[in-house]
Amino acid sequence: MTQQGAVLQGYNNELVKCIEDLCMQKEELNKQIQQAEEEKNKLQHEIQVLSEQLECVCENLAQKVASRNELDKILAETEAAYMKILDSSRTLLTVLKKEVGSLRHSPDLKTN
Repeated sequence: MTQQGAVLQGYNNELVKCIEDLCMQKEELNKQIQQAEEEKNKLQHEIQVLSEQLECVCENLAQKVASRNELDKILAETEAAYMKILDSSRTLLTVLKKEVGSLRHSPDLKTN
């Protein structure tokens, strides 16, 4: 019976050692889980901050694009109006030259 008691004691010691090893593994795993949760929380916070920054940049960009589009419209209208002014100036110059040319051929302006 003492031999069976010794064998049982050996099994018991081995079982206790295995349980202790499992407890140590559990503690290590708990530390790793805690570190991973802290990292996850940190990253989620960074994502939130970056998302807010992205939203601000997108709003700012949209305002700038709208301003640029408005400037493009104003420039196009101004250039079109300027071209009309140039065209009118050219027409006026042509008419004025014809009138001056007609006046030079007029007998009233010729001197003897």
